[in-house]
Amino acid sequence: MSACVRIRHDHTAHSSPPSRASGIKRPHSPPPPRRGGRFRIAGADLSASITVFLIAVPMSLGLAVAMDAPLEAGLISAAVGGIVAGLLGGTPLQVSGPSAGLTVVTAELIQIYGWRTTCAITIGAGLLQILLGSLRAARGALAVSPAIVHGTLAGIGVAIALAQLHIVLGASPQSSAAANALALPEQLGRTSPAAPLIGALTISVLVVWPRLPGRIGRAVRRLPAALASVAIATAVAAVAAPGIARVDLPSWRSHAVPELPQGPVLALATAVLTVLLVASLESLLAAVAVDKLTADRAGGRTADSSPPAPDAPAAPRVQRSDLDRELRGQGIANVLAGLLGGLPVSGGAVRSSANVRAGATGRAATVLHGVWVLLAAGLLVTALEWIPLAALAALVMVVGFQMVNYAHIRNVHKHREFLVYGATITGVVLFGVLEGVAIGIAVAVAVALHRLARTRITVTDQGGQHLVVVRGQLTFLAVPRLSRTLGQLPRGGDAVVELDGFFMDHAAYETIQDWSDAQTAQGGRVVFTGRSGGRIAEPASAAHSCCRPWTPWRNHHCHDRPDRSGQPADARRAAATGAAFAPDENPGADRGPAGSAGAEADARAADAADATANPTGRSDTPGDGAAVPRRTGAHRLASGLSSFQRNTAPLVREELARLAREGQRPSQLFITCADSRLVTSMITASGPGDLFTVRNVGNLVPPPGSEAGDDSVGAAIEYAVDVLKVESITVCGHSGCGAMQALMGTRPDTPRTSLWRWLRHGLPSLERMTSRHHAWARISGRLPADEVEQLCLTNVVQQLDHLRAHESVARRLAEGALQLHGMYFHVGEAQAYLLAEGASAGSGVDEVFDRVGPCDPNHAHPYDITNLSDPTSLTALGDPGDHAAVSVPTGAAGPADPTGSGELERTSA
Repeated sequence: MSACVRIRHDHTAHSSPPSRASGIKRPHSPPPPRRGGRFRIAGADLSASITVFLIAVPMSLGLAVAMDAPLEAGLISAAVGGIVAGLLGGTPLQVSGPSAGLTVVTAELIQIYGWRTTCAITIGAGLLQILLGSLRAARGALAVSPAIVHGTLAGIGVAIALAQLHIVLGASPQSSAAANALALPEQLGRTSPAAPLIGALTISVLVVWPRLPGRIGRAVRRLPAALASVAIATAVAAVAAPGIARVDLPSWRSHAVPELPQGPVLALATAVLTVLLVASLESLLAAVAVDKLTADRAGGRTADSSPPAPDAPAAPRVQRSDLDRELRGQGIANVLAGLLGGLPVSGGAVRSSANVRAGATGRAATVLHGVWVLLAAGLLVTALEWIPLAALAALVMVVGFQMVNYAHIRNVHKHREFLVYGATITGVVLFGVLEGVAIGIAVAVAVALHRLARTRITVTDQGGQHLVVVRGQLTFLAVPRLSRTLGQLPRGGDAVVELDGFFMDHAAYETIQDWSDAQTAQGGRVVFTGRSGGRIAEPASAAHSCCRPWTPWRNHHCHDRPDRSGQPADARRAAATGAAFAPDENPGADRGPAGSAGAEADARAADAADATANPTGRSDTPGDGAAVPRRTGAHRLASGLSSFQRNTAPLVREELARLAREGQRPSQLFITCADSRLVTSMITASGPGDLFTVRNVGNLVPPPGSEAGDDSVGAAIEYAVDVLKVESITVCGHSGCGAMQALMGTRPDTPRTSLWRWLRHGLPSLERMTSRHHAWARISGRLPADEVEQLCLTNVVQQLDHLRAHESVARRLAEGALQLHGMYFHVGEAQAYLLAEGASAGSGVDEVFDRVGPCDPNHAHPYDITNLSDPTSLTALGDPGDHAAVSVPTGAAGPADPTGSGELERTSA
């Protein structure tokens, strides 16, 4: 049963947003509209900007050294990335600057085309970023497999580390990562000790600085490790190695600006696309990471998962990233950086994470960091020229090693994509970034095809019954082996086929279906199961359309509705999907072989086509000027029976077999109208054996002693009370009852037909409604809509009085072993109402029908319509076969016209 939980709706203006821990994920774009256009600078932003500035300066110089670019170009990119991307980007806390991911690419471009053409390539990549951001294509960049993305960054990290290792050793790097690796042995043999020692000191401080213990450690850790390591290495080098190679910042007057690109057009276009791809991916992935860090900070989580202090101030709320705006901001920054002669710009994970952890609250921290870099580039030239190149190279080498993330490797390995990851790294290191990405994509496609075609089929003899286990996806490539394996099984034997996969194409389905039909025709029994062992037997055309096995009362809408061409929907849907089986939605339910994941989407598409072509859902809806013919009654009956045998019978067979052995023990007698719109099992959420049902025109209960010909209802009451010992009797009326309309339209000269003689038992209800001695029956919360609804309500109360007059009912009521209930069902609203307990007991209190809510514990039923995971919970199995029904001779589908004049043609039972 589903639990009834009261839900509180709070729509006040101060309601807090859902926390990240709640599992509610908000989209990255677009962010909520920003309130107020003023640029505010908080104290936390000022301190965070200084922290990031102290990290950015050595990083920018180090990356410029790694790319063999002018050193001032790194400072230009840091300033432009901070100010321009900080103001215009879509991630407020992301800090942009020279890109570690573009180190290898930029170094190669400078070597091939020169510095000025590389600046022009940066401008072209920036213009493309602006275009893609305007086209809202940012999220498409994140569709690349994570194994390829992480493999690309890891490959770039390896190449960076190999190149910077040569600088740490006091030499110059080679043109490629492979050349750097091959030249290492020779370089180690002719290395002077000064540069390696300064590099080792820098790396040691980087590693130890964040781990300094005690109160002094907490105090000094406020200074970034990158700045501390470079500062200490600079101080030591000034004393111990005055002749070591240092930073050389040329005069700004000699700074080079871009020129028109010179070279093959195809090669230049490839270079622009490479810069675009790497810079965009790095920026967008960093933006997503910043969102995660910000959400962790807002939820009180830190890197070590320690809870916040009780008196700690609440973390400020920061708007989520707008990835398209971020891409446009990065593009504008790259255009400006290229024009000013700077390095390519992208969002940096190291700088951004430092910004978040330093407590930044908005764009001010990012912009101010760029301002400080700009000031340092003009005022601190002399101080910067004391920095040893070995210290900057060691700093960048550590960054390169950090790009090979062990957590990423473990996650990729868990998802069985390490081959893609490894191939991408190898391609980037050996051939280049764009070539490595292409190799990674090719390997990813090959792995996907291998998984799709790799199917293992095993057969086990289990003492007369064969178990066929199919592991993997069933496509046409597996059909020969599948057909050969199934053909080797004994004809007419029993078999269990276990399907462990999520895809089955049409060829595989037909192979299995033909074999299953042949085995069944020769007396065998075939059962299809999933990996968990639950039986599966439902076609996708039923499983993913409007039909469900537990609602066969809707089958005529699914199977009998043709399209404009006259083709039934189920046939058209089967042709559209190409596979008749689908994944098991109900574990333990009896369903068919697991089929194509695409069949579900195709079935939904077919349903949408049905709704478009025939919005009324009627099978006689005209299309293209011609009426679509209805199915005949015999055809509809046969179709419904066939659907029951295929979909519902497997679900209820065991339960019905138990009831056949033990006999029926219903707990209720349910007296209701024969109206076809009233599906008793649906509105009561009942199953086989629950209700003993009596249906007749107008849900009438003739009082005892009425003239002969009306004994069937009395016999059903006597049998239910004395033999079946039911605990309650319910009289259920409904809205728009044709019997009540006909009753109000009777006249003294109405011909004495069978319908007239039956409706006479409703005359006491009509008299009760018009009498001044009885209060009108009412619906809680509103008055009856009209006099027909008033008569429907009054009729339920009157028939309860007739019930009490029956001797068997009166006796059980006196013993306290029986309860009477009045019920009213509004068809149009799909809403049930129950008569108040006092009125049901005949105590004379107000006759009010109370609304039954979806979570009313007073009216809970042991068969819950949401409890479908339990195969023994036979929930709402539809009207056919759900109840032991007693047919009343007068219970036709609707009252005929007693006069033959057409007066009652508009009515229905």
